[in-house]
Amino acid sequence: MRRTFPNLLLLALISLVLSALSLSPFAPLTGAQSGQKMPAAATTPSSADTPTSGAAARLSYPAARKIDHVDNYHGTVVADPYRWLEEDNSAERAAWVEAENKVTFAYLEKIPFRGQLGARLEKLYNYPKYTAPARRGEHFFFTKNDGLQNQSVWYVQKGIDGTPEVLIDPNKFSADGTSRLGTFSLSKDGKMAVYGISKGGSDWQEYFVLDISAKKTQTDKLEWVKVSSVAWTGDGFFYSRYPAPEKGKELTSKNENHQVFFHKLGTAQAEDELVYEDKVNTERFHIVGTTDDERFAILTISDRSTGKKGNAVFFRDLAKGDKTFTSIVADIGDDSYGVIDNVGDKFLIETDHNAPNGRIFLFDPKNPDEKNWKEVIPERPVPLQGAGTAGGKLFLTYLQDVATRAYVYSFDGKLENEIKMPGLGAAFGLGGRPDDKFVFYTFASFNFPPTIYKYDIATRKSTLFRQPEIPGFLAADYETKQVFYNSKDGTRVPMFLVYKKGLKLDGNNPTLLYGYGGFNVVQSPSFSSLRMALLEQGVVYASANMRGGGEYGEKWHEAGTKLKKQNVFDDFIAAAEYLIANKYTSSQKLAIQGGSNGGLLVGAVMNQRPELFKVAIPQVGVMDMLRFHKFTIGSNWVADYGSSDNPDEFKALYAYSPLHNIKAGGKYPATLITTADHDDRVVPAHSFKYAATLQLAQVGEAPVLIRIDTKSGHGASNTKKAIETTADIYSFILYNLGVTPK
Repeated sequence: MRRTFPNLLLLALISLVLSALSLSPFAPLTGAQSGQKMPAAATTPSSADTPTSGAAARLSYPAARKIDHVDNYHGTVVADPYRWLEEDNSAERAAWVEAENKVTFAYLEKIPFRGQLGARLEKLYNYPKYTAPARRGEHFFFTKNDGLQNQSVWYVQKGIDGTPEVLIDPNKFSADGTSRLGTFSLSKDGKMAVYGISKGGSDWQEYFVLDISAKKTQTDKLEWVKVSSVAWTGDGFFYSRYPAPEKGKELTSKNENHQVFFHKLGTAQAEDELVYEDKVNTERFHIVGTTDDERFAILTISDRSTGKKGNAVFFRDLAKGDKTFTSIVADIGDDSYGVIDNVGDKFLIETDHNAPNGRIFLFDPKNPDEKNWKEVIPERPVPLQGAGTAGGKLFLTYLQDVATRAYVYSFDGKLENEIKMPGLGAAFGLGGRPDDKFVFYTFASFNFPPTIYKYDIATRKSTLFRQPEIPGFLAADYETKQVFYNSKDGTRVPMFLVYKKGLKLDGNNPTLLYGYGGFNVVQSPSFSSLRMALLEQGVVYASANMRGGGEYGEKWHEAGTKLKKQNVFDDFIAAAEYLIANKYTSSQKLAIQGGSNGGLLVGAVMNQRPELFKVAIPQVGVMDMLRFHKFTIGSNWVADYGSSDNPDEFKALYAYSPLHNIKAGGKYPATLITTADHDDRVVPAHSFKYAATLQLAQVGEAPVLIRIDTKSGHGASNTKKAIETTADIYSFILYNLGVTPK
């Protein structure tokens, strides 16, 4: 079994999504204004129209109508002249989107090497990609993508050396390949599986049931599933869903009343048993898991809309037929708890309660008071990243300056050995079944492709299981280096640098600085074959590990939240200054990129220090910090950001909100904003309002463009779209940095 600290905020996944799809080198003006209504599709020049970088003609941006809408926040009047861009079914908005894309793609099509770069990216991405196998009895399950398949395919084989057979092919879900596999959960006996289909990149999923031996989808169909596990037990499973949203508002309406149901195999969804809901606290997440022996159901509840970042935990003894949940931790605070597994009638639980770096204790339901919690693994000076069980052992991973360290313990907390990693990088996996003799884990780094290892529990030895072969890629051609720099307040911050060997520190290297900095997400060393298209052109890639993430435990995370969010921006700006001061690059050769919370980061820092960057790529960003909690699951981001409903937090949000701190007449970097029509995590209205405002304000010589994808969401909905988006982003970066690919 594999468990990590509860992270119920879907926004935190963007860094993984963008990295997995190789989009990243896997992701908020004041004053009431009145304006005459103009055709949204018009492209008449305004006073902000400026010549493009490297082009003779001036760009003409689509006119965006202004309205007289204002909001009063605790006595501060804030104009929202583009509020109409939040109306997702508006014909006027659709016309504006079409006109913006017309301008953007006309610009991109004029970049002379765009086609060449796209072809290079396809070649770099075209190699087989595997996930580590999962065992059920004598069968092993894994995914494989042959290279350029839009979706990875699930396979099953008998024995570790057996012949793979296709189990489910998500490429057949839709003609254009934009419907993708979300959830895939095997039953404990390996006879059945639940799989979820996401259409066009949306976070909504429809669940179906697959008979493994027959390789046939059953009649079961579950709708409106979001933020859910699949918890198998007996003749069915627990899952979480929302009531059906208002028709036409599926991608923007606020998600409320998260419910847990039990679905019995072979029955209609209408017959599902309601297991848990909270009609009073409607913005809470409720997720159920089951232990490996299926004896216990574990209910985890969080309510980040209240500003509390922790969770409560409850259990049911299914063997006794319990119909109610008993509390382990009854109240939601700022501490996180996650049940790793049960040991008989007791639970191994990981927590940051009184331990910001994490610890593990044994909980006895017969003696539930905290004074009776038996500590198994005490807190260490470095943060606990994750915990798993397999073969009667406890597998723990820790972060040492952002790199993974892995250890094996007995269930009573005795250290048995360290699993040595191949180098400085990130490892994940290390979990399985109670009767496993071996487990798999995957290791990757910036110049080390994801490689699968098999760890034998008895001999304590790791052996290479599967290593990818990437055409034209030689790890020895590139160097990965970790540096440390001081932020504005003196805090020591780590950053990874990746570049072609033989780099000259002359201040003239094109450089891409990437960051996230939020929601306890660790910006781990990760591999992207697409990133090689930049590195081989002499680009330096820098990944900054700012506060707000989980690189140094909960204290590091907390130092970049709410009233302290400015620390994140200071850390990122200091990273840029370090790169310039140490002659890696200059402000004329520096590009910045980030997605989701990282899009917010890019928007904030280019407002605060526009002269520091030549190019900015804010992707699917949270740009309106006063209204983010009004849409879909946005209210659950309050624990990190705070809320404009709170007077003190409003002041902090208003001070850095990317949308609200754009200065009219400012000179901003060349900017390519990206979003998609099916992004129901960070709704595209954030990017729409931001783009309209920035285009009007810009008086510099750099272009301000927005690329709006279709049938895609918070991450690219398929491989084709991921490569196309990356080609456009990289082309824009190189073109505006004055780099012509060789």
